Parts: sequence; structure tokens; C-alpha cells
Amino acid sequence: MATAFVTGGSRGIGAAIVRALAPECNVAFTYCASEKEARALEEELKVYGGVKAFFCDVSDPLSVREAVRAARERFGGAEMLVNCAGISGRGLFQDVTDEEWRRMFAVNCDGAFYVTRELLPYMIEKKRGSIVNVSSVWGVRGGACEAAYSASKAALIGMTLALAKEVAPSGIRVNALAPGAVDTDMMKCYGEEELADICRDIPLGRLASPEEIASAAVFLLRHGYVTGQVLTVDGGFTA
Repeated sequence: MATAFVTGGSRGIGAAIVRALAPECNVAFTYCASEKEARALEEELKVYGGVKAFFCDVSDPLSVREAVRAARERFGGAEMLVNCAGISGRGLFQDVTDEEWRRMFAVNCDGAFYVTRELLPYMIEKKRGSIVNVSSVWGVRGGACEAAYSASKAALIGMTLALAKEVAPSGIRVNALAPGAVDTDMMKCYGEEELADICRDIPLGRLASPEEIASAAVFLLRHGYVTGQVLTVDGGFTA
């Protein structure tokens, strides 16, 4: 049975992706600060027999190496990878501290680099693999008062496009997913009026569900002839 490795899989979009993949393959997913949610998801999906949570701070290459090692011992090598772990933040550009800027990149971009670097050799050896990096619509067009977040997600897109060209001869596909506004904990930084304003700017008039984003991620994982693409799932926001 194939194995997928999903970072940030304990909540939100990541958890929806784990749920979508669980019926069809083994799923190793990571958590950092949300062990309670991770264990609950394990319990929810234990009927499938191949879902396991592993602690991992994706900003720490040693933690990444240990999580990948533990997952490999449990399931073998992973042919699929979803880099979903991420953090967000809002504030005026001039108020962003050095620490906040570095932390944003450490999780949103460096983390994907560390995890991909650990898993890629197995995919190259097997001459097959599929990687999906979860970016953001703000990585495509930028968001006011979210410069650090936008920059980190844009960097993730750049890495995606370059790596797709590099590993295509090895039979490995690499794509990015750019969700718009999604009904997850990340949206809790907005008040009710702000959320209403956001929805008014979306042609479909509502937030996406995590499950809708997960289905797009699964599409990119499965499609054998799509690589080096950025799939924007935003209800028409960037149309």
C-alpha cells in the first residue's frame, strides 16, 4: 500500500487531507502544538489501520529527520508528500520584528524544504512520487498587512516551480495549492465584520471548507500529468 506524509495534519486543511487519503493509503501525519487533536484524529481514523501521528517541528531539521525516520519505520518510504504545516500573522510592515519574520519563513518555507529534502531520495530511487506544497492566494497576489506571510508563501511557490523542473525526469511531480479564505482556525484573527467583508470580495460569497481544499490537494497528488502548477482554489477571488 502506498504511503503519504502530511505535515500539519492535526487540524484544518491538513486534517481534511488526512481524512481524504486515509481510505486509500497509509498516512503519516505530523503535529507540533496540537497533540490532543492529532491523537483524536488517529482514533477517528483507526478503522483504516494505517494512520499515525508523529511529533515534528518542521522548522527544526533534526525534528524533521526524526519524524521521517519514525514514519519510515512504521510504513516504509512515502511516495506522496503534502507540506501543509504553516503559520500566519497580521500587522503593519514596519511593525514586523526580526523574530516574527524569521519564524514565518522557518515554518512556511524552510519547513517544506527540510521535509522534502528528507523524503525526496526515496522518491528518486523509486522513480515515482508526488509533492503538493500548500501555499496561499496571498502568495500569488500579496495581502495588505500580511507581508511576511505573503512573502513566505510566495517563496514556497518559487521552490515548487523550480523543483518540479528538477525532478520531473525522475518521475516525480511537484505542485502548489493556493487556497483563498478557508474556514479554519487561521481565520479567527478576523472579526465578524472583517469576515463579512472578505466574503463580499469573493464571487462565490463564502469561505471554502477544509474539505474543498483537501479534494484539490488529492487531485494534484493523483494526476499523473500535472506538474509545476499552482492551483488556486479561492471561490473566484483572483478572477
